[in-house]
Amino acid sequence: MIQLNDISFWYQRNKMVLSKMTMQLEAGKIYGLLGENGVGKTTFLRIVAGLLFPKSGDIDVMGFKPEKRTPSFLSDIFYLPEEFDSPHEKVNEYAKLNGGFYPAFNAAQFQSNLELFGISGNQRFTEMSYGQKKKALISYALATNTSLLLLDEPTNGLDIPSKGIFRRLVSQAADESKCIIISTHQVRDLELIIDPIVILEPNQVLLNDSVEAITRKLKFSIEPTVPEGALYYEPTMGGYNVVSINTEGVESKLNIELLFNAVISNRAHFRTLYTQAK
Repeated sequence: MIQLNDISFWYQRNKMVLSKMTMQLEAGKIYGLLGENGVGKTTFLRIVAGLLFPKSGDIDVMGFKPEKRTPSFLSDIFYLPEEFDSPHEKVNEYAKLNGGFYPAFNAAQFQSNLELFGISGNQRFTEMSYGQKKKALISYALATNTSLLLLDEPTNGLDIPSKGIFRRLVSQAADESKCIIISTHQVRDLELIIDPIVILEPNQVLLNDSVEAITRKLKFSIEPTVPEGALYYEPTMGGYNVVSINTEGVESKLNIELLFNAVISNRAHFRTLYTQAK
């Protein structure tokens, strides 16, 4: 689906954003793209979407070179940025005007999505709150049914019930032919649907693995005291949330937020330990 080979990108020559990034992403997955501010998550999504061009390296997306922006490529990919300009049309008018660019766009699915979010298709985007606009555009994005869907911080601006609806709709939209990539800081919002997990560090990919593979290598537990050899721990009510090497061969429930904090707290040490656990 997506293959990046030694991709580098910078906005200023002396400030590298991505440095010789190599990564493969497959169809049939909902990827969670995690990382601190400024590590290049949005840049990565925009390169995949053909909105930014790598300075060096090679990228293949569904057999296309994104930078060529061919109609066949653009009609099978949808990118929803975190920040967007408000369309001037009514919601239904927007879908009618733009849906034709996507051969698999499903108008009935779009209306169903809007209904679940409680959004009227007769509202104008300019008269809607940020959260309402987000719900309308998420409804549209999912109804395009593109093979590749890129969502940048999609749960920002959504209330708690809407986050649940979002999870349900994304899960329903996913199938073996589609790749969905969700960039997020709100890992708890998406913990139940994202798999594999991709964690970016400055310039590079630190982790790209399935939930199953991660929990085979690492153990996530709550302990009364910090055990010897713990890779990372955080105090919690009644003890500690702990990440340690899985020496028992029993898979535990992945705590994505704990994993992310463990990785970010000591990148070099964690990278070494993770490599040894493979």
